[in-house]
Amino acid sequence: MAGLIKREDIDLVRERSDLKEIVDSFVTLRSAGVGSYKGLCPFHDERSPSFHVRPSVGSYHCFGCGESGDVIAFLMKMEHTTFAETVERLAAKANIELHYEDGGTGPDQEQVGRRQRLLEANKIADEYFREQLGTRGAATGQQFLSGRGFTAEHARQFGVGYAPQGWDNLLKHLQRKGFREDELKLTGLFSEGQRGIYDRFRGRLVWPIRDMTGATIGFGARKLFEDDPGPKYLNTPETQLYKKSQVLYGIDVAKRNIAKKRQLVVVEGYTDVMAAHLSGVDTAVATCGTAFGSDHVKIARRLISDDGTGGEIIFTFDGDEAGQRAALRAFEEDSKFLAKTYVSVEPSGMDPCDLRQERGPEAVMALIDARRPLFEFAIKVGLKNYNLDTVEGRTGALRHAAPIVAGIKDPVVRPGYERELSGWLGMDPGTVHRAVQEAQRAGASPSSRPGNTTRQARPDGGRGTDAAESGYQRPDARDPAARMEKEALEVVLQQPTLLSAEQWQAFYAAEFKVPAYSVVHSGIRAAGMAGATPSQWVEQVRQEVPAELGSLVSELAVTPLPARTEEDLIRYSRDIMNRLFELQITHQKADLMGRLQRLGPEGDPAQFESLNRQLLELEKRRRALRARD
Repeated sequence: MAGLIKREDIDLVRERSDLKEIVDSFVTLRSAGVGSYKGLCPFHDERSPSFHVRPSVGSYHCFGCGESGDVIAFLMKMEHTTFAETVERLAAKANIELHYEDGGTGPDQEQVGRRQRLLEANKIADEYFREQLGTRGAATGQQFLSGRGFTAEHARQFGVGYAPQGWDNLLKHLQRKGFREDELKLTGLFSEGQRGIYDRFRGRLVWPIRDMTGATIGFGARKLFEDDPGPKYLNTPETQLYKKSQVLYGIDVAKRNIAKKRQLVVVEGYTDVMAAHLSGVDTAVATCGTAFGSDHVKIARRLISDDGTGGEIIFTFDGDEAGQRAALRAFEEDSKFLAKTYVSVEPSGMDPCDLRQERGPEAVMALIDARRPLFEFAIKVGLKNYNLDTVEGRTGALRHAAPIVAGIKDPVVRPGYERELSGWLGMDPGTVHRAVQEAQRAGASPSSRPGNTTRQARPDGGRGTDAAESGYQRPDARDPAARMEKEALEVVLQQPTLLSAEQWQAFYAAEFKVPAYSVVHSGIRAAGMAGATPSQWVEQVRQEVPAELGSLVSELAVTPLPARTEEDLIRYSRDIMNRLFELQITHQKADLMGRLQRLGPEGDPAQFESLNRQLLELEKRRRALRARD
């Protein structure tokens, strides 16, 4: 069983991972001074870049939304992976062998090796299918796509490919790449008969199904030829990589927009995902040959940060009976969300792909904009099962609908739906209200859940904690003393090796007046620079301060210093530290002068002489600092 990854290995992973290289794969960075870079924040929408990265200290910070952290935190938020998964992935990239606490061994190496071979086989198959779509043999597949309004560029954008007719085209291709038959049997790309294995996908359009890191783990394929005896859609079977209840088609291209907008749109097919994205609904995904279930809920909740402060899940279904059944199955999972859930049903039965083709992209956007609460849909579908022209029918319908209305947690919305229900049933509002209250007391609501409020989500998705929000007053930037303390902390966190032993001693002895900066100063003293690399140094300081000030540490560690060259940087750092020390001397002199005044002419002569000697010593130190400028 795997234990916790050892701390020294985690530190090594941080040290060996190039933060700029990793951030560059998501954000376009440009220079913002010596050793500093900036770009548009990937965690919130903005027009001017406020996202800063300082690779030398291994930290990033957004001055717009407050997101901050190190290379591990960045990848966790971008890829929506766990801490251990992220460290293991970075370790593999940097060829670092991880060790585990409590006798744990980490991932089974044989399993890891097998998984890598499966990933490689799927990657090669993905490339092969995409190449085949451009051949003459794929004419039927090309016509299928163009007939639904998709161009060759659209196919490339979504990785659509073609599996050629024949029994062993992909088989021979992978064998030429060095894969053994026992490995190929595990990929899900082949079926097995009396004469051995053969291609599972033949004469079909193929869509790659990828995980959230963008790795291809399976395929979905559509039948093109009438003589194909297989089903209309054929997916990869369950493998070590592919679990249909845990994957969503399009999640790799939609995840960043889902996280930003805190919205996830669930459509029914691969072409629907393509049509939705091409119409501006860039949060669309689809299940792969199965209903939206509890494992999909977990993925969705992670992506939209489902914490009860906002977010929405929108299901789109055909208006036919099958679509209604699918919507009701989705409603069964509704109680697992804190976010609000909606349904968009096209009355004429067209799916997003048909809608885009017949009426244009605007019609797809309009379908999503016309969403209605999922509980309202569940009520209305249920009412169709009752004869509302009879007392018995209306009573039965009320018994069906009251628990659903009782599950609406928003105290403003619920009474409104009580009134709507009384109108739909033609019943007295008081009767409906009492039925809903009774359902609440009985706990009969299929949609009861802790909080379904109408509060708006924060622009940053609720991530990142500002110092002011944590109880520490945000320092006044106009205060010269506060600005001096801030600039000194920036230098110490970003350029610790430029300080001499004498300067470190003076810094440790300094007294910071601003509460938030004073806590960071104490964290620096507790962390200790000895033996730490710059990136380890900042992380150690982050660990020593309260969690709510971790973002402030990152902010101080990445704020660009006003220097264009290394010489400018050295000069600036020296000047800032000297100004801090001079400010400290000024504070100490003021304290001594106050003590002298309180001593008065009748005071102890020896104490009077001692205070004057201390004042003279401080003045010498002040002049020495100025002489170095």
